[in-house]
Amino acid sequence: MRCRGIRGATTVEANTREAIFQATTELLSQMVLANGVDTGEVASVLLTTTRDLNADFPALAAREMGWNDVALLCAHEMDVPGSLPMCLRILLHVNTEKRAEEIVHVYLRGARVLRPDKTAF
Repeated sequence: MRCRGIRGATTVEANTREAIFQATTELLSQMVLANGVDTGEVASVLLTTTRDLNADFPALAAREMGWNDVALLCAHEMDVPGSLPMCLRILLHVNTEKRAEEIVHVYLRGARVLRPDKTAF
């Protein structure tokens, strides 16, 4: 098995706990579904937000989904002028037999502009 990264991003409707949790749950669920991930295969998860999203930690939404034995870390993205606002990104580190080209990266809502080549969802 190899450890592979699965990327995902979405935009959040408002800087509220509810909106951050809803967007995190939706994105994480789609990433897991698209790649057939079992939480036992997840080595760690990095969840980042742009600086305009600070009402709560997106990792708490993962905990509410039952991700209690997975290492989770939240951080802010670099504050690059002109970058996509209200953006939540997730990087899953997953132990898998899949080849890199078999990994499905998930970009939802306004974050589809970040990777137009990966907008199957």
